[in-house]
Amino acid sequence: MIPYALGFAFACFGAGLLLNLWRLARGPAMADRILALDTMVVNTIALIVLYGIATGTGINFEAAMLFAMTGFVGTVAFCKFQLRGSVIE
Repeated sequence: MIPYALGFAFACFGAGLLLNLWRLARGPAMADRILALDTMVVNTIALIVLYGIATGTGINFEAAMLFAMTGFVGTVAFCKFQLRGSVIE
């Protein structure tokens, strides 16, 4: 039962990632693009964790944590750049 659930989850998060990529390319406003990029980070983290569950290794969970921290900092920096025009004050 677990392999079927993992396959379904991989398909759902992969489809979500593709739809976010479409929103990133065709977003009408910059805020839509920032939100799509942040949601793509969340979907990628989910795919990394699912891959870790499927393979049974623990290193993928650490990689997902590092990717989450990097994605958060990138989203904050991109939002700050859009609001103020510079990242470093």
